[in-house]
Amino acid sequence: MLQNTGKLAGCTLFITGASRGIGKAIALKAAKDGANVVIAAKTAQAHPKLPGTIYTAAEEIEAAGGKALPCVVDVRDEGQISDAVEKAVQKFGGIDILVNNASAINLTGTLETSMKKVDLMLGINLRGTYLTSKLCIPHLLKSKNPHILNLSPPLNLNPIWFKNHTAYTMAKYGMSMCVLGMAEEFRGSIAVNALWPRTAIQTAAMDMLGGSGIGRQCRNVEIMADAAYAIFSQPKSYTGNFAIDEDVLKKEGIKDFDVYAIEPGHPLLPDFFLDEAPENLVKHMEDHGADPAFKTGKATEGSAGSGPIADTFKVLKGVISPEVVKSTQGVYKFDLSGEHAGIWYIDLKSGTGSAGSGEPPVTADVVMSMDSADFIKMFTGKMKPTMAFMSGKLKIKGDMTLAIKMEKMMALMKPKL
Repeated sequence: MLQNTGKLAGCTLFITGASRGIGKAIALKAAKDGANVVIAAKTAQAHPKLPGTIYTAAEEIEAAGGKALPCVVDVRDEGQISDAVEKAVQKFGGIDILVNNASAINLTGTLETSMKKVDLMLGINLRGTYLTSKLCIPHLLKSKNPHILNLSPPLNLNPIWFKNHTAYTMAKYGMSMCVLGMAEEFRGSIAVNALWPRTAIQTAAMDMLGGSGIGRQCRNVEIMADAAYAIFSQPKSYTGNFAIDEDVLKKEGIKDFDVYAIEPGHPLLPDFFLDEAPENLVKHMEDHGADPAFKTGKATEGSAGSGPIADTFKVLKGVISPEVVKSTQGVYKFDLSGEHAGIWYIDLKSGTGSAGSGEPPVTADVVMSMDSADFIKMFTGKMKPTMAFMSGKLKIKGDMTLAIKMEKMMALMKPKL
């Protein structure tokens, strides 16, 4: 791991979304040098599902050796950002580094993405980044070595990164376009760069998107914190870069990346927007492989009426219980193609629950479309739902939160299949 050098002692960092995850990790790394950190985030009270608040983060920062200023900030609110910037300047005398980390994600297609979700992603990712930068820049220009760092990807215009989640890609690329423009606009005065992980990073968001078991395929947040620290140590002439965490650290002499792995030696999941297309992610895991859960094989043969899909649903009916219905409250429709094409459903909302062939008895909350062979692999544990979704083998319409809950049902079934 990258050692602290003390270069950020006395520097003031303004970090959005710093109450948890990568933002907090960057804050703690800087705090070890004795830096001042403005925690600009929304979470003032504990969230039932997500860890940490701006106040618990402040305690950790000060315990690590830094000084903290927790500020309740929704980056969509100009007044709240302006107030936080002014408080930072009053308390610490200025701002040296801005980290635009706050982000919203919703991986759904155009017809399935509500305008409320579109506005949320554009408001936080694009507008929030632009607005926070705009309000911090007058103070950054007074710093000796000012930096803006956006946690956003390289601008990869391969359509594969747009077709499944156009709104999210537009919003995330908006952050990257801020880098492209502001790096030129303020060249020679402020270093403006982007940082993106080579692999998936274990955060609360990744746990929600990937479900159980995703952590084994991830690196920890410290790799991003170390890479950010290395960038902050560069002069302001280092600007306009779309940096990848692993590449940054290799240049710093880091050779052992297992220290960042949640499970050293386990195959890692490549992150979005890099050269590796979604349909290659499953093959990547197999090639680096070794975990049978990622290996694929031929689908079990059988007729549509009494074949493997019907057998799977027989097992499914056996694990449905009032407790599962109460905790799930969702209706799922499966539109299967391929050898065992057909429509199937699981009703975990009505009465004591039900499952079978045909249309669901009530309107489905989630519609999952995939090849019948991949459906079998997914429900028998031979294909992770996360991998199926990211590789484009699984299409999801409807409530993504309920879609994630389906993985719990699969875990109950696995021992019986």
